[in-house]
Amino acid sequence: MKMIVAIVVLLSAAVAAIVVLLARGSASASDPGTAAAETVRVVRRTLGSTVKATGVIKPRVGAEVRVGSRLSGVVSRLYVMVGDRVEAGQPLAELDARDLIARREQAEAEMRRCLAEMRYAEVDLKRKRELAGAAIIPPSELDLAERAGAVAAQQLEVARANLGYAVIQLDYSRITAPISGVVASVATQEGETVAASFSAPTFVTLIDLARLEVWAYVDETDIGRIRIGQPARFTVDTYGEEEFEGKVTAIYPKPEIRDNVVNYITVVRFEPPPERILRPDMTTTVRIAIDVRENVLTLPTAAVRSDGAGTYVVSRRDGALERRPVATGARDQAFREITGGLREGDEVLLGQTTSKGESEP
Repeated sequence: MKMIVAIVVLLSAAVAAIVVLLARGSASASDPGTAAAETVRVVRRTLGSTVKATGVIKPRVGAEVRVGSRLSGVVSRLYVMVGDRVEAGQPLAELDARDLIARREQAEAEMRRCLAEMRYAEVDLKRKRELAGAAIIPPSELDLAERAGAVAAQQLEVARANLGYAVIQLDYSRITAPISGVVASVATQEGETVAASFSAPTFVTLIDLARLEVWAYVDETDIGRIRIGQPARFTVDTYGEEEFEGKVTAIYPKPEIRDNVVNYITVVRFEPPPERILRPDMTTTVRIAIDVRENVLTLPTAAVRSDGAGTYVVSRRDGALERRPVATGARDQAFREITGGLREGDEVLLGQTTSKGESEP
């Protein structure tokens, strides 16, 4: 009985081996690539090479303002806090202005006195001219009256200038926002004494988040291909792969050298996105488009091959593989432009060869 079982097992193994060998022979007799080959179509897309660089978001010139005081004094009122939105002309802080108010009132009183003196001098001069015309007073008295009138007029002008200066000094005690923006920092508190000497002490720093730009640090090997007006896209870590569009507006002539690597600052201006908030000093990844070609026929790079006879693609026709010569143009990391030999919608094979000696580019 055991002998019969052993014979049956051996026969079963032999039959299985024969079946496997027949299957392998059948598979080797056919073209393995033909059945498994992936096909792609010729489609139109925008093609172009890019220069990649890291960067940082910066305020534009005039978009970040440090607001200070031109006067020394005690801060009596502080109207804003960090994060507040302010408009141009909105009050930010006030200094104790009691002494400045007193000086203005004093200047107003002085101007009123000089105005009275001026009016009296004008009346006196008119009278002296009439008397001198009738030869009642000597000419010397008329000269004195004219001199007194001229002095009174100049004293009135001085009083008006002093009053204007006092008003300006009083206005300086009220600090207002020069631009619209967001309060980025507050450097003082109510009750503190500030001293304005050679530089104005900073009260508040304002940033206009609608006027930002990207400083892209482009390597010296790529800066020669950058031109003003080229389109650019950038991403920030906080919004993942979402891209924002911009345009190159300036290239700084002076290099930035970091760790013996020479970079040049390329400024990318952009409009603020409507539903996103970008902030200064955010790290960016910038891609600047070089030699952009729009609406051109393209294929994946892996579908275009070359050998000693030229550049070609492989297509399937009536179940057989066919070599088709093509002309190519621009390329990027994933696609190549097809300038001749194919039409839009044509199908070609991806990752196939037709004979020995043919290879991908």
